[in-house]
Amino acid sequence: MHHFRVNDRDIYLHVLPMFHVNGWGAPFYYTANGATQVCLRKTSPDRIFDALQKHKVSIMHMAPTVLNSLFQYYERNATKIKQDIRIVVAGSAPPPAFVTRVEKELGWEFIQIYGMTESTPVSLISLIRSEFDDLSEKEKYRMKAKAGYPIIGSEVKVIHDNGEEVVHDGVDIGELIVRSHGVMLGYWKNEEATSQTLINGWLHTGDMATIDENGNVDIVDRKKDIIISGGENISSIEVEGILYEHPDILEAAVIAVPHEKWGETPHAFIVPKTGVELTEDDIKAFTREKLAHFKSVTSVSFVGELPKTASGKIQKIHLRNDYWESKGKTGKFVN
Repeated sequence: MHHFRVNDRDIYLHVLPMFHVNGWGAPFYYTANGATQVCLRKTSPDRIFDALQKHKVSIMHMAPTVLNSLFQYYERNATKIKQDIRIVVAGSAPPPAFVTRVEKELGWEFIQIYGMTESTPVSLISLIRSEFDDLSEKEKYRMKAKAGYPIIGSEVKVIHDNGEEVVHDGVDIGELIVRSHGVMLGYWKNEEATSQTLINGWLHTGDMATIDENGNVDIVDRKKDIIISGGENISSIEVEGILYEHPDILEAAVIAVPHEKWGETPHAFIVPKTGVELTEDDIKAFTREKLAHFKSVTSVSFVGELPKTASGKIQKIHLRNDYWESKGKTGKFVN
């Protein structure tokens, strides 16, 4: 309530499904503060913009993929919203370009949070604190693109496999672990999974991250999604962030695929915008211009859509399976 500045003048639009921890968690603190709540039977960009205008919505929560659909709708319809809006983004790390677009094009306030069902659910938030008011606009947007710093009552660390904390330099990578009164007691009737996830009172998230000198955590990737190419770690999230800067790309996701020389390299699944033609060479060249060459995309699949959960999170497990099926290989990846 404190970090989102919830009050009785707020009009909250339900965008996330109610079975999602953020979806069913939010009504408690909005109700406690006397905020108005608007529910939709179905969510789509046109319905969301209609609700923003009709009900004067002031705040909503969503995944980056839903936010991307709002960008596309706004580009086609240029629907201007007059009231101030706070948008809370969670579920996966958004590309830094999204922060700039939200605040400059849409004129809304961007707030990123990080959490899990197991931490009920928020642990980090990416608001600009007063000591950073003098940063440039670009630096503020980059800071907001990070998962942020611990909310009240939450402790976080980023550690190596040996348990030692990473250097707070924004470069050294380790696993994010969390401790708070909101962390679960354990998985229901699954002692083995509980013992692997809860260690010495800390929840091991499975997310790889860095932490900078100001205490801001930046999620690099899921542990299982890190691409190891020629001994170097590549963040699929970083590569995806660059791809979203391409003016003709609607959606992008990156996975690791085998490579004879380097072990693994990045493979991109691309959804082009309607009416444009892109080639594999276009994508390769674009990433080579923006990234170190070892991080650039080496192969591309063009698809009509990306598989997503009901809350809007991209399901890379299905992309891996689709890739292997396209190569005529048997066997499936499992979570």
